[in-house]
Amino acid sequence: MSTERIALVTGANQGVGKQVARELVANGVTVLVGSRDLARGEAAAAEIGAGATAIQLDVTDAASLAAAASSIREQYGRLDLLVNNAGISNTGGSGLTPEQNAARSTASTASLDEIRAVWDVNVFGVLAVYQAMLPLLRESTDARIVNVSSGVGSLSSNADPSFPYRGIYGPVYPASKAAENAMVLAMMIELEDTDIKVNLVSPGFTSTALNNFAGTESVEDGSREVVRVALLGPDGPTNTFTGWENQTIPW
Repeated sequence: MSTERIALVTGANQGVGKQVARELVANGVTVLVGSRDLARGEAAAAEIGAGATAIQLDVTDAASLAAAASSIREQYGRLDLLVNNAGISNTGGSGLTPEQNAARSTASTASLDEIRAVWDVNVFGVLAVYQAMLPLLRESTDARIVNVSSGVGSLSSNADPSFPYRGIYGPVYPASKAAENAMVLAMMIELEDTDIKVNLVSPGFTSTALNNFAGTESVEDGSREVVRVALLGPDGPTNTFTGWENQTIPW
């Protein structure tokens, strides 16, 4: 059994996930680069270098998750860190800005098929990965789950008329993040009497394919809080929702 910390980062073939994987490897963590497309995952792992290994993982496919969990158990016997990062913002708005996407997906106009597709990844996918990997996390003596969400999913913030992103709140991506936060709260409550830590992190408005590169922060800046929390030791906090640096975000 490996003595290094073993991490799985979902959606790690690009964007924030890839940057998080890169920085974890730089900090001595063995990282499994989760990717729905194995070839893309292998390319990302090769670019990151020694310490990164691609693993095929589709968060919407139970067989894929089961196979990934089985592979991790066979090779490592446990999982120390799970970074639930995989996510999508839409299915039909490629090339549009977040504002344009919001305009085409208000509560009265949003496609129910698109809502279901986005929620399948961002909400049910997060829970599916958690359920598949929890037995492996229980084998660790220092386990942590870091869930990458978004401040645009904060119900408290969106209820405030002065919140700058309130205008883009809608039932597709922002509401999926609110629902993801609710799923993570369920994880926190389930595990609060165990040694497994659970944290929720927002990378901010990061320039990635998720928002057609309209974000104002680099992937390096957007990944900082995810990495900071992921590298917290066994005495680090649990049940937090933060942005950089350790700034509490309201639920």
